[in-house]
Amino acid sequence: MTRIVTFDAATAAKLGSFKERIEVCDETGRPLGHFTPLGVKSIYEGADCPLNEEELDRRQREGGGRTTDEVLRRLENLA
Repeated sequence: MTRIVTFDAATAAKLGSFKERIEVCDETGRPLGHFTPLGVKSIYEGADCPLNEEELDRRQREGGGRTTDEVLRRLENLA
């Protein structure tokens, strides 16, 4: 994971005050990304995987699937 250091105390204090995941935007309102404060539960916490370990291992060994380009071409053709 890449690390950035906030360049001013006001921004650090503002980010440190949140207790939930937030969207971070630039001064024009353009979204830059999301910020999740430490201690906030992951959106995946408690989610159950419907597959057992053996099935996950089998699928990984089997390989196959589609490349990102193949998936994008397929999605473009659906439009």
